[in-house]
Amino acid sequence: MAILKVLVIDDEPGIRSGVSRILNNFHVTYPFMDEDYTFEVIEAATGEDGIIILDRDKPDILLLDNKLPGIQGVEVLEYVRKKNYDIVVAMITSYASLDVAVRATRDGATDFIPKPFTPQELKASIENITKQQYLKRITHKLNQDGKKIRYQFLSVLSHELKAPLNAIEGYLRMMQEKQAGDRIEDYADPIDRSLQRIQGMRNLIMDLLDFTKIRLERKEEKIQEVDLAEIASNAIVTVQPYAIQMEVNINLDVRSDAVIMADPSDMEIVLNNLISNAVKYNKTGGKAEITIDCSDSEVIIIVSDTGIGINKTDSENLFAEFVRIKNEKTRNISGSGLGLSIVKKVIELYNGTINVESTPDVGTTFTIRLPKKPLTIT
Repeated sequence: MAILKVLVIDDEPGIRSGVSRILNNFHVTYPFMDEDYTFEVIEAATGEDGIIILDRDKPDILLLDNKLPGIQGVEVLEYVRKKNYDIVVAMITSYASLDVAVRATRDGATDFIPKPFTPQELKASIENITKQQYLKRITHKLNQDGKKIRYQFLSVLSHELKAPLNAIEGYLRMMQEKQAGDRIEDYADPIDRSLQRIQGMRNLIMDLLDFTKIRLERKEEKIQEVDLAEIASNAIVTVQPYAIQMEVNINLDVRSDAVIMADPSDMEIVLNNLISNAVKYNKTGGKAEITIDCSDSEVIIIVSDTGIGINKTDSENLFAEFVRIKNEKTRNISGSGLGLSIVKKVIELYNGTINVESTPDVGTTFTIRLPKKPLTIT
């Protein structure tokens, strides 16, 4: 078994001893993990003591109270972020406010555990945190080593599909047993929730199919002249029903004939993802603008929206695998966390670049530059 170090920083002795007692002999396992995980709990009563332990012991998980004597929990969290420690942080506090939650989320907290918590609530949170830590480290290993750990990757995706399937099965059994009544109207909410889960699975599967299309070998046999305006128009048609529902107006501005030597399916992946996101993360009544222009040597694609935007810290991690921006405005938006990482990989295959500029509550702009005739397709 592997051991994860858990540092709990809380000025209440009962909370610290409770965490130690609950996690003693507790272990976490998932089908895609190489081994089970157990926990070694380290305690600190103040933020100052906690920082000393952070520097010395490098724990894997931090359970952090905000109201502490001396420096506050959010200050400890900011210290962790500045040090770039590989730690998953959950806030445990009965004094959580919207301002604290926003600041803690900005600085890297991934969960909130309200006091008082039950043993089952703590264990459920630790299970989720352990999975996050495992996925982060697997992704880091992929990025660092360049190795394709296919089995773990597919196992993770299988697990992500299993959860919505279990939920749908529960809703169906509820209807089969007529737990809410005899009329179909009695089950409107379970039906809506099931359809949402199915759509989430469909999106994940489509992202996986796109991911498998990104190959490392040369692709000259599929390279042809591609009209990006046509690809963009088709992407708009695909997302239009959702745009109508969201009352988002989509405008395509083609300033120059933009023809590039590429695999058409690669350009479809790029534009489908970016235009879909411009609608998905927009505000009701918002706008999405797609501009296509070119010079003698390159094509420029700009996709901008008037949506919810993201802060600078989140934008720096936006193109990593399995990264989803989690906050109050995105919690009901489904996604796999793969889309933008796929987009970036495709663009890099064509020796292109993608940049993002975003302002919270104002909007986001993606700018892509692609050579018309890339020297190599790697």
